[in-house]
Amino acid sequence: MHEEALESRTVNCPYCDTPFELLVDLSQGSHATWEDCPQCCAPIQLRIEVSPVSGELVSLDLGRDDDVL
Repeated sequence: MHEEALESRTVNCPYCDTPFELLVDLSQGSHATWEDCPQCCAPIQLRIEVSPVSGELVSLDLGRDDDVL
């Protein structure tokens, strides 16, 4: 992981709606992963889409553990 490939985004938990800072590692390319909410500890699905050409974040989708992303 390279620090220059980290992008910070403010997102809201899909469970408790608490805003928090999420660091997205763009060096991994497009991928899906999980992150726990720092407030309520619920598991949040993340779908991260990164442009293969520019390496920039195209989209970031968050969902509950039973959502289909």
